[in-house]
Amino acid sequence: MSAVLVVNSGSSSFKYQLIELEGEKTLASGLVERIGEETGATKHRNALTGDETSNDSEPIADHAAGFAAMLKAFEQHGPSFDEHPLLAVGHRVVHGGSEFDRATIVDDAVEEAIERLSALAPLHNPANLEGIRAAKEAFPDVAQVAVFDTAFHQTLTPAAYTYAIDDELAKKHQVRRYGFHGTSHKYVSQAAADFLDTPLAELKMIVLHIGNGASATAIEGGRSIETSMGLTPLEGLVMGTRSGDVDPAVVFHLHREAGLSFDEIETMLNKRSGLLGLTGNGDMRDVQDAASRGDQVAEAALAVYRHRMRHYVGAYAAQLGGLDAIVFTAGVGENNALLRRRTLLGLEFLGVTIDDDRNELASREARYISKEGAPVSVLVVPTDEELEIARQAAELV
Repeated sequence: MSAVLVVNSGSSSFKYQLIELEGEKTLASGLVERIGEETGATKHRNALTGDETSNDSEPIADHAAGFAAMLKAFEQHGPSFDEHPLLAVGHRVVHGGSEFDRATIVDDAVEEAIERLSALAPLHNPANLEGIRAAKEAFPDVAQVAVFDTAFHQTLTPAAYTYAIDDELAKKHQVRRYGFHGTSHKYVSQAAADFLDTPLAELKMIVLHIGNGASATAIEGGRSIETSMGLTPLEGLVMGTRSGDVDPAVVFHLHREAGLSFDEIETMLNKRSGLLGLTGNGDMRDVQDAASRGDQVAEAALAVYRHRMRHYVGAYAAQLGGLDAIVFTAGVGENNALLRRRTLLGLEFLGVTIDDDRNELASREARYISKEGAPVSVLVVPTDEELEIARQAAELV
């Protein structure tokens, strides 16, 4: 049976999943990391047998060597590509700019575009491209498909994506809202519609992708009409290490008054802000545990975190002109019942309620957490970005 190999490539590592199309079943998964260091590391799991293996003794010079190590793991531990021939390799690519509004088969022109768009995602697109080139070398006869995080949000109107700065300058340097986590928002919105047994085209929903990175998206009829991340993934909600929304003048104030360079401020906003900046700890579980023990700093940080989410829920309900569903997803959104309850507390005027028993139920399945008969369905829907990439790759090929 044919399968899609899904690859998420970073600068010094990549994750992979082999997904069988019939039944949408994961056959294998793994991780290749510490690429370019003195000692590399690989992990591989054959989901059919449950066998897991690891190796951390050999150097992995580059992504091509990493793919060779991955192929060796498949050969030694299975499953076999002969029994599960590849229909395509699907690649997560962070930034597609305004050029890509859907999954795309990678050719020379697409490679060139991904490289050119690295100016908008310098930490991600070059690494994504390394993975694509290594995969082309490892699987020369298999279609390579790029699935862009930004593509789902290309349905935003100019009113939603335009920043009010000099128009000529913005167009020259591609400054606009792009949005991210699009693969997750697309998967979850369709899964929510399936769960509600209602055509996606008939629904107005807000999807809250709440993990270490977090974003909110207003989705009307299956189309993204507003999203919280902007030119980069820095804008919007408070996150584990990212600040989310700040007054742009904060940058100039810190440059003048604190003597910080622009590079230092950029690093601070991306890597030393959010929950980490407010509490010294970027892990929601640790911060919430500290708050439960009476730590006032942790509780104050959580209040900021929840306040920002409520702000976006209210704004997006207004943009949608009504609301059928709010959907929580990703690591924090799927697993943190207390955060869900306290975030939505007081939104009954919108028709939003929480059933405490439903909310506390731990499950890996889509489920209601709103009260029976509530005007707005509040759901928890686990995301599966790898499966969405596999679906889009298979549909295209």
